[in-house]
Amino acid sequence: MTAHAINAEVGAAMRRPLSWLQWKRVDRLVAAAVLGAVALAWVVIVGIDALRTLVGELDDVGQQGYTLGRAVLYVVCTVPRRFYEMFGYAALIGSLLGLGGLASTGELTALRAAGLSKLRICASVVVTIAALTAGVIVLGETLGPWGERRAQQVLLAAKSRDVALTRGMLWARDGETVIGARTAHVQGSADQVELDGVRVFEFDADGRLIALSFAKRARHSDHAWAFEQVRRTRFGVDGASSSTEASTKWDSQLDPTLLSTSIVKPRYMALRELGRNIDALTRNRQDASMFRGMWWQRVFYPLSILVPTFCALPFAFGALRSGGLSKRLFLGVLLALGFFLLQRSVINLATVYDVAPALANLLPPLLLIAAAAAYFRRRA
Repeated sequence: MTAHAINAEVGAAMRRPLSWLQWKRVDRLVAAAVLGAVALAWVVIVGIDALRTLVGELDDVGQQGYTLGRAVLYVVCTVPRRFYEMFGYAALIGSLLGLGGLASTGELTALRAAGLSKLRICASVVVTIAALTAGVIVLGETLGPWGERRAQQVLLAAKSRDVALTRGMLWARDGETVIGARTAHVQGSADQVELDGVRVFEFDADGRLIALSFAKRARHSDHAWAFEQVRRTRFGVDGASSSTEASTKWDSQLDPTLLSTSIVKPRYMALRELGRNIDALTRNRQDASMFRGMWWQRVFYPLSILVPTFCALPFAFGALRSGGLSKRLFLGVLLALGFFLLQRSVINLATVYDVAPALANLLPPLLLIAAAAAYFRRRA
């Protein structure tokens, strides 16, 4: 067979559409490259973030019962939550590095020469990231919030003997008084704490219960505690007597800053926990905007991962032209950081100006899609 005939046969094979089995092999090739790069980037980012937190905790080691082992345990318990939060950065950087690795070895060029379009290759990456995102969502709704609550318990047990978290209840001791609260929120600064579903047990010096109070809400503001809708029962030798008050002051030295340490922030809560807090605050005619905003952020979490990843992937094809792959990867990572900064800014502004949180979370992905489409249309 002549050289001309061989070249003609190879050209015909390259122009022939890929079979279903070949397409599956292509997906496996792209997925393997992307998964390895995402895993590496993910572990490095989370490791740096966890190490930074551990270094910050070293300042408190040695105080009361806070040992180095407990500091390490505290950081380890927060690792699942950190994996959830850092996945967006890892997915985008890892996807670019994975495709960049295929480009540097010439495999991306071979796939393009075999008839695969850029869109088809990017689709393989996005499907891989979407499967990972589904698993990360499960992590963020289960192990992440559980680990955060466990971390707060470790912190409280080490730093305070008077405050504890058990079975979803916050318990605190102030002298001969024990207070329990179903939920707690921080309103603004750390010393503005609000407790819901409050129970107050008052004991005498011999440990006998002398009074039991139920309050719908307790608020700490201006260096004082105030109870709302209080029902108090006193126990005496001759029996018990009850009284109700719309509001009353509580003479207590309980430190609200210490209580705020025990409160799991809304950004660390699961979707169902956020929903319960929104319902409770709405029923009590309180501001639930913080919880509602975080609820919508979790709803739009898959979109905030997949959109920047897909829009940045065309930067990985730079090696197919002039070899400026490093520059294009840098631009892709810069795009990712810019998107997450834009998203955070838009959400914060929406909270200030009372814009619907659903719209605030949807706007950044739409703006990124429009900007990426215009950019790559000019570069095509």
